[in-house]
Amino acid sequence: MVGIMVCAAALSGEPTSAPDTLEARAQGCSTCHGAHGEGTQDLNFPRIAGKPAGYLFNQLQNFRDGQRSYPPMNYLLAYTHDDYMAELAGYFAAQPVKQQTAIEPSQASNLVGERLVHRGDPAAGVPACVACHGERLTGIEPGIPGLIGLNSRYIAAQLVSWRVGTRQAKQPDCMHEIAGRLTESQIHLAAAWLAAQPPASPTAPAKAGTWKTPIPCGSEP
Repeated sequence: MVGIMVCAAALSGEPTSAPDTLEARAQGCSTCHGAHGEGTQDLNFPRIAGKPAGYLFNQLQNFRDGQRSYPPMNYLLAYTHDDYMAELAGYFAAQPVKQQTAIEPSQASNLVGERLVHRGDPAAGVPACVACHGERLTGIEPGIPGLIGLNSRYIAAQLVSWRVGTRQAKQPDCMHEIAGRLTESQIHLAAAWLAAQPPASPTAPAKAGTWKTPIPCGSEP
């Protein structure tokens, strides 16, 4: 019935407009991140559905303020206010994880990646990934994201961005510090192992205060 009314309005020359809802406005993100933030087949863009609202809000701020460099996002968010970004972050954080990035084939010999994720590299001062992102790698509210459902190329690219400083966070910037201690080989092996893991269930991040990161981190409350 609504469709008939819209068609009739169009035929009569009456102006029509999209509903002014947050869901409708969030569709501007759908081309890269999926209709509900669930991700797409493009390996350059991550799933944002179900990630902590505080984390998503921080990343929107970082793109706007130039702490994270990706020209399309920098341009889109250049004049966006904090309150609107907080609404968008809350919307995507509340979306269920309906689709996971396809699990990549595991490397049977990738013991280095598994060891880095679960034990870190104490000699180099690198803590285990699970020490900050959780045993199920689903992250923690409000600012530490999960590492599930991400492809290896994206994970490796973000670690390199942390290392060279094109991606930054609130001080103390623990990821810049950690990524700077990883070798190129370690980055790619850890990324490959993470991408080969089936997602945990449920995928929701842990509540704030569930654990404390082993090194000071601005993303932790």
